[in-house]
Amino acid sequence: MCRNMLMKEYRICMPLTVEEYRIGQLYMISKHSHEQSDRGEGVEVVQNEPYEDPNYGNGQLTEKRVYLNSKLPSWARAVVPKIFYVTEKAWNYYPYTITEYTCSFLPKFSIHIETKYEDNKGSNDNIFDNEAKDLDREVCFIDIACDEIPERYYKESEDPKYFKSEKTGRGLLKEGWRETQQPIMCSYKLVSVKFEVWGLQTRVEQFVHKVVRDILLIGHRQAFAWVDEWYDMTMDEVREFERATQEATNKKIGIFPPTISISNVALPSSVRSAPSSAPSTPLSTDAPEFLPVPKDRQRKKSAPETLTLPDPYKKDL
Repeated sequence: MCRNMLMKEYRICMPLTVEEYRIGQLYMISKHSHEQSDRGEGVEVVQNEPYEDPNYGNGQLTEKRVYLNSKLPSWARAVVPKIFYVTEKAWNYYPYTITEYTCSFLPKFSIHIETKYEDNKGSNDNIFDNEAKDLDREVCFIDIACDEIPERYYKESEDPKYFKSEKTGRGLLKEGWRETQQPIMCSYKLVSVKFEVWGLQTRVEQFVHKVVRDILLIGHRQAFAWVDEWYDMTMDEVREFERATQEATNKKIGIFPPTISISNVALPSSVRSAPSSAPSTPLSTDAPEFLPVPKDRQRKKSAPETLTLPDPYKKDL
């Protein structure tokens, strides 16, 4: 028999307030999704509309498909459908969100992430008492300035050690910055990974958590490094940016209708119900890499000052 899912609690601090990050998160996810998408690969937005939950109130329901055929090893491409994707569903009741990742081709695989945001430096040890008080989990702090990231994702312009915001004056984060930084907020993420296949469960779940951690680190670094792009935006303006970027991303992928609609009418809670407990996942919209055979990846702490890399992330809009 398979054991229970592997659960970890990630805490990611940011030199922002919870209210500021509400805008920054939406901006980062949309821009990152667009940059990481190409014809036939990437993130298709299926729906993005207001949603009302009887317990959590008004929020936003988003459904995406993450296409990742090229991410699969050759043996897997021989047996999976030609168009292979992971479904992401997210219920955003900020400052509380739920995200789920599932795959119809792998019914025994799922990722669940529950997120809460608070204006502190990750010091709340009881934030998930209602959801997971008696469940075993490892607490992992992620440092956006000092933690190692996969070398292929490193860009000096997105390194909080070298970046300083012109609009906020924040940045140039050094080791120990969380102890003195003001303002500061923390993203608490309760992540559960489940792969109920005997003989592979432990290996796959541990590997997926490694990928999830990398994605959380990269996404939060980008949200801060792009702060001057989104800092003056209102919620209406970032929603319009989100809508336009999603249409451009769907068109960029090329295998779907080029436009989507974002409803202005909230659906009644009886139409769709969010999961009753902390389901699902995080992932930034970077196409997950949880299927290939695990391998060691060369990583950098912060690239040395002499390292110069081209910046492929040019603004598309």
